[in-house]
Amino acid sequence: MKLSHKKVIGFFLFFMICFLSMTTNTVEASSRSLDTRSYGWGLKYNGKGKLPEAGKQYESIIAKHNAFYIDKTTTKRIYLTFDAGYENGFTDQILNVLKKQRVSATFFLVGDYLNKEEDLVKRMVKEGHIIGNHTYKHRDLTKLNKAEYKEQVEKWEQRYKELIGKDPMKIIRPPEGTFSDQSLQYADDLGYYTILWSLAYYDWDKDKQQGWEYAYNNVMNKIHPGAVILMHSTSKDNADALEKLIIGLRKDGYEFVPITKLIMSENLFVSNN
Repeated sequence: MKLSHKKVIGFFLFFMICFLSMTTNTVEASSRSLDTRSYGWGLKYNGKGKLPEAGKQYESIIAKHNAFYIDKTTTKRIYLTFDAGYENGFTDQILNVLKKQRVSATFFLVGDYLNKEEDLVKRMVKEGHIIGNHTYKHRDLTKLNKAEYKEQVEKWEQRYKELIGKDPMKIIRPPEGTFSDQSLQYADDLGYYTILWSLAYYDWDKDKQQGWEYAYNNVMNKIHPGAVILMHSTSKDNADALEKLIIGLRKDGYEFVPITKLIMSENLFVSNN
């Protein structure tokens, strides 16, 4: 069928209008401002064996991003993670226990730790632990623009690669659990997975340690299927309780697994390009 000149022009105009409309929507979507409101990660605990609640607001925010805080398959897996902004003399003890009990953990370290504790970091990697990005300067990521965020992440990556000789896994834990829709999007854009937690307690103050029973009871009373446990390696309580915790949790049927089981992606590593 041969189309008239007017019809050809009509079809052309129609498709141009559709194209321009799609382009405009794409530009609007890409330039739409992200919510910059800052939140501090926290949970409501419901007792031993029961899943904690993040709340609808927090759930709705992290659901839009590559962010995890629990294994929602509700298996009896445990993901053991440690945060460290500095060394307080207990990491060797922690690593000795992990090696003896054959547990793979994740250590979220700041750039200063990479610079000052080279031997410990190398030992962590050699013994099968995973090192996560905790930013170079322990900055509040919700207060950074995208360029500043990128600098914090990539400077840490560079130092890790200089020290270890290979690319780090692309996982990040925001300092102090502070997050926003915008900061989580920045992590997404850089190919990172944000790892929060589903079990934590007051353990980071080195001057307010309360004994190994304090750490032990906090974990055992809050433990639940799929738990991502946050502990600070600066805590003497944690170091002294760790082996008892591993034994007790295994007795209750829990299995310690590496963080890779939580996110399972082939895009976890920094590109060499």
